[in-house]
Amino acid sequence: MSGLLRALVPLTWTGCCHVEQHSLWAFINILQDSQPLLIKQQCSLSLSGILWKLNPEKNPLNPLKEDRIIKEKSVTGALKLSAVFQVYFLFFFFFFYKGNSSLILCLPEKLLVVTIATKDTDGFRRFLRSAKHFNYTVKILGRGQKWNGGDYMSAPGGGQKVRLLKAALEKMKNVDQIILFIDSYDVVFASSPKELLKKFQQAKHRVVFSSETLIWPDRHLEDKHPHVREGNRFLGSGGFIGYLPNIKEMVANWTGEDNESDQLFFTKIYIDPAKRKSINITLDSKCRLFQNLHGALDEVVLKFENGRVRARNVLYDTLPVIIHGNGPTKLQINYLGNYIPSAWTFETGCTVFNHLATESEYPLVMIGIFIQQPTPFVTVFFERLLKLQYPKNRLKLFIYNQVTGKHLIHYGKISFQQNHGSLYQDIKVMGPEEEMDATADLCRNDKDCDYFFSLNIEVVLKNENTLKILIEQNLPIVAPMITRAGRLWSNFWGALSGDGYYARSEDYVDIVQGQRVGVWNVPYVSSVYLVKASLLRSELKDYELFNSPILDPDMAYCHNVRNKGIFMYVTNMHTFGRILSTENYQTTHLHNDLWQIFENPVDWQDRYIHANYTHIMKDNLIETPCPDVYWFPIFSDVACNHIVEEMEHYGKWSGGANVDTRIQGGYENVPTIDIHMNQINFEKEWQKFLLEYIAPITEKMYPGYYTKFDLAFVVRYKQDEQPSLRPHHDASTFTINIALNQVGLDYQGGGCRFLRYDCSIQAPRKGWALMHPGRLTHYHEGLPTTAGVRYIAVSFVDP
Repeated sequence: MSGLLRALVPLTWTGCCHVEQHSLWAFINILQDSQPLLIKQQCSLSLSGILWKLNPEKNPLNPLKEDRIIKEKSVTGALKLSAVFQVYFLFFFFFFYKGNSSLILCLPEKLLVVTIATKDTDGFRRFLRSAKHFNYTVKILGRGQKWNGGDYMSAPGGGQKVRLLKAALEKMKNVDQIILFIDSYDVVFASSPKELLKKFQQAKHRVVFSSETLIWPDRHLEDKHPHVREGNRFLGSGGFIGYLPNIKEMVANWTGEDNESDQLFFTKIYIDPAKRKSINITLDSKCRLFQNLHGALDEVVLKFENGRVRARNVLYDTLPVIIHGNGPTKLQINYLGNYIPSAWTFETGCTVFNHLATESEYPLVMIGIFIQQPTPFVTVFFERLLKLQYPKNRLKLFIYNQVTGKHLIHYGKISFQQNHGSLYQDIKVMGPEEEMDATADLCRNDKDCDYFFSLNIEVVLKNENTLKILIEQNLPIVAPMITRAGRLWSNFWGALSGDGYYARSEDYVDIVQGQRVGVWNVPYVSSVYLVKASLLRSELKDYELFNSPILDPDMAYCHNVRNKGIFMYVTNMHTFGRILSTENYQTTHLHNDLWQIFENPVDWQDRYIHANYTHIMKDNLIETPCPDVYWFPIFSDVACNHIVEEMEHYGKWSGGANVDTRIQGGYENVPTIDIHMNQINFEKEWQKFLLEYIAPITEKMYPGYYTKFDLAFVVRYKQDEQPSLRPHHDASTFTINIALNQVGLDYQGGGCRFLRYDCSIQAPRKGWALMHPGRLTHYHEGLPTTAGVRYIAVSFVDP
């Protein structure tokens, strides 16, 4: 019958921990030898929950070993032990358990996570997500209570945690219960209860505290701390694990106030040799269980492996189970929380925010448009705003304008309000005399407002579904990632420097360039973001968000939000748009955007280059109306209009005489009434336009010929002024002639005739360019304009 008992133990062994195996098996052998008839008693005892699986190689009764092969061929019915055996076994178990600290009951169901959370913060919700990911059982203390524990980030505090823990433990009776007590607002689980309990058992102590490299709050106690052979020497109170009786004993003498230091309380227990021995306390000196980030930022790196992410301590080569952003390391735990445990991996990408909010009806959104400096392409901004895919009757707009003077005329906000204001539920305009914080009040004090969408005038929102996408994320503050064309600049910061300014995070470039796509917890967003109105009415109620004596409004806003423990996110899961450069924007012209070809080349192209230009080669859009004359689209209608209006605004047209001091030699054989590009300081911009958009066409049509542009001007033809131009050769190798207005609509007649080929182009298309040889072969004339005014832009190439 002894074989049956020997077979029983491996079959009923459960759990995960190592024990003093030989002692236990020797005890069972003694029982069998002394009580051979007990097996026959049919009183059952399940060992599940008391015994745990042994290492097969170290198990002296391993049925796979040759000298321990069980030869019984059949066992019928359930294996049962006598009541007497049960008594002997339990007696031995508790006797052995009491006397040997290496016997650890490490069943996951025996573990209870206890934490304090008086408020449901973003950090607390992140903590719960990571706990749920690994199936931790969590007991939350202090819900709905006022926090009286002080601001222990900058001064000692946290005594309220000890008081709440002590009260909760008094109600717990299971002596086998293992308690993990940790902070929650700045904590993330990186692995499972099984790994945590295994490492706890290997510590061979009844209570294990997290460790720190820095002593706090009383540096005078440094010499009283036990020395360790390797690792951190000082206790951290933000996390500890131990058996219920030992932790009860540890907190039993707490009589302090809520705002007294919990860290100092536990430290004094630890440095007392008698108490340390009685409670059986040790530190997790090598960060195998707990990783406190304060003082250890250089030691911690991310480890990506097999679809999950861990924090690795490179100093001790350990993988901590619990990551704690204690003290001033809140931004660092936010960064790590973007990945740990599997929020983003190389295999799966972003996994956290897959369960998006759905709305039965569209929430009411208040859009705040901020004009803080002269900005290009404002008319385009309002055109895009109209295209935003969101019911306009669920939108309220206000325009906060800090720009005064003549430039206001060109913003288009007045015409937008007049022409489209009736589409929206409301539109308001606020001037520079009002405080910036008053803008948030408009939503905060409007009971119907669900979201506040802050939008700077320099933002180019190309994605018409931006507002819907951000609302679906269901986050407190979320920004769409926008970048500056051709640069690594964006509207978020991945990290902060020590003095609170920009610092580049390790993943910043990958996020900006789209190598890592997801929703990211970041310390700073600007230019465009969505805020829940409920946040403005609660945590941010009566708060001067944009005010700071030393920071600009955006930095002050983010600083104040961070201080409230509110997370800010940026998403690059879609392409949203870009942001304009405003540094060198001049306002001395009528249409200042024409001068933006250097600063904002992408927006300049969108605004001024013909929509079909990029299809010229692919779709064979170059026409040949006359021999060796090429005709193709180049300018948009807006470009043509702006150039004409800019020239008329300047107004200093030449008189059409042969004497012309503007050109080299001072004499023009075939004069026109014109204005040169350099007269309006547009020569560099025009040269850039020709090189970027004309040169690729000329090099395609004239292979091997590289262009050099020189003279450029706009010609005006009027019936009562200069209606036509006599036959002539141009002073160029070839000429670019762009029609700036529309025949039949703006003028009658006009056109160009090439005499040698007797070929005329009498209906030039607005925005299209004629490219033809200048000297020798293409002798030509300007046909009479019979009504209205005709404008063309002319450039001589290689004169």
